[in-house]
Amino acid sequence: MSIILDKVSYVYSEKTAYEIQALKNISLKIQDGEFIGIIGHTGSGKSTLIQHLNGLMRASSGGIYYNGQDIYDEDYNRKELRGKVGLVFQYPEHQLFETTIFADVCFGPKNQGFSRKESELKAFSALRSVGLPEDYWYRSPFELSGGQKRRVAIAGVLAMDPEVLVLDEPTAGLDPKGRNEILDQVARLQRERNITIILVSHSMEDVANYVDRLIVMNQGSILFDGTPKEVFAHYQELEAVGLAAPQVTYLMHDLSQYGIPVCGMATTMEEAKQLILQAFAKK
Repeated sequence: MSIILDKVSYVYSEKTAYEIQALKNISLKIQDGEFIGIIGHTGSGKSTLIQHLNGLMRASSGGIYYNGQDIYDEDYNRKELRGKVGLVFQYPEHQLFETTIFADVCFGPKNQGFSRKESELKAFSALRSVGLPEDYWYRSPFELSGGQKRRVAIAGVLAMDPEVLVLDEPTAGLDPKGRNEILDQVARLQRERNITIILVSHSMEDVANYVDRLIVMNQGSILFDGTPKEVFAHYQELEAVGLAAPQVTYLMHDLSQYGIPVCGMATTMEEAKQLILQAFAKK
């Protein structure tokens, strides 16, 4: 199973004075079970791209295929697609509306046609998966902290048993502890459920630490697509488009400039530690 984008373009306010081309001829294949990061400066096309993946936005040109089926076919069930490709928006308030957390998480399965009992079982499992304590479940979702709201929004999508989970800036505004908790939970879900994760982020450290594949968007096009190590090796080109590598990459470069023989590229603290230990072991 996979998602394939074939020469997808999207134009906002087409044929008006406000016309903006947000996506330009994007071709991309997303395989089952991948953990993908998408980065890019504001206006690069990241959010527009992910809203095409489950049909929330329709491409101006090009095709999108989910498991070999054209999602733009007249008889294609895009409502069902949105259960399979679940999108968690940057601001969880946009997805929370019920009087209690538990009712909110039940909404998706009920909307898919599951019985009340089945929906409640799915909600129970999803809330347990995101690590939200049971004594919170019957509170209003608007009484929660930012990190807790994000957990509930993720649970609401997980309750629909998605095959692909798309997260748009899930750690925005959180402190380092909250950010790590959310991303650790997402990584665990990816391992345990073997679902595809697509993580949109402004944090170079986050994508370096968690994703296996990194896509860089720039002015509506794909600038780089590879492993984090491959992509961040182009840190000078990234800087030219308003991005950067993780801070540890620059640290290792500086150490090398000062004559410390750290051989290799590091994008995470663990990689840097190993390279530094190796360098001093050789002395």
